[in-house]
Amino acid sequence: MNQIDRFLSDEQDPKAVEKVIGKLNDLLTTGEELLYLAVQKKPAVNLLPDSIAISNKRIFYCEPGNLGLTMNFKDISWKNIKEVSFKEEFFGSKFICVPQHGENIVTEFIPKVQARKLHQAANEQLEALKELTRQQKLEENRATASAINIPPAQGIFEAPIEIEEAVVIPQPQIEEAEDETTLKLRKLKTLYDKQLITQEEYESKKSAILDSL
Repeated sequence: MNQIDRFLSDEQDPKAVEKVIGKLNDLLTTGEELLYLAVQKKPAVNLLPDSIAISNKRIFYCEPGNLGLTMNFKDISWKNIKEVSFKEEFFGSKFICVPQHGENIVTEFIPKVQARKLHQAANEQLEALKELTRQQKLEENRATASAINIPPAQGIFEAPIEIEEAVVIPQPQIEEAEDETTLKLRKLKTLYDKQLITQEEYESKKSAILDSL
């Protein structure tokens, strides 16, 4: 009975809880646990109330069928739920679940205290899912950034070495002519490095560039 007692803290119908919990336990997956259960309380006849159960993985809608001989279950995982809300009315509260796709699921006549607890438990799970998703995206971004940054890092350190070789010798002239001369020398050095011109041509053209200053 202890397992059922913890779902009777807010005046839930004991018979309805016992019937629902017994069947819900068979539906739970590995690592899944029930956190809260709310039972509908209709204003007139309340023989076959619907129930809403919250687990750490999903929300269950439990509806009796065939005059209470059977129970129909419908569940939605937290990742498929956009938000939940409730609206207090004269006879209990209306609990509203807004899925990511499809129509809202509305359950009426949920006792006000149970509706508030249901809303709180559901929001805690939605927030936990958001945080988990955020952490996963951060990890993915870190992994992607590492994969992209490692190869370019090798090239980044090679390029300046070639530029330094080209500009170290004519240091005073480079300071005077600045970008134009530097650009010509860099292009000339690139042609030489790619073996598009001979060393003699390289030296000759470099002297011509420097002489033109």
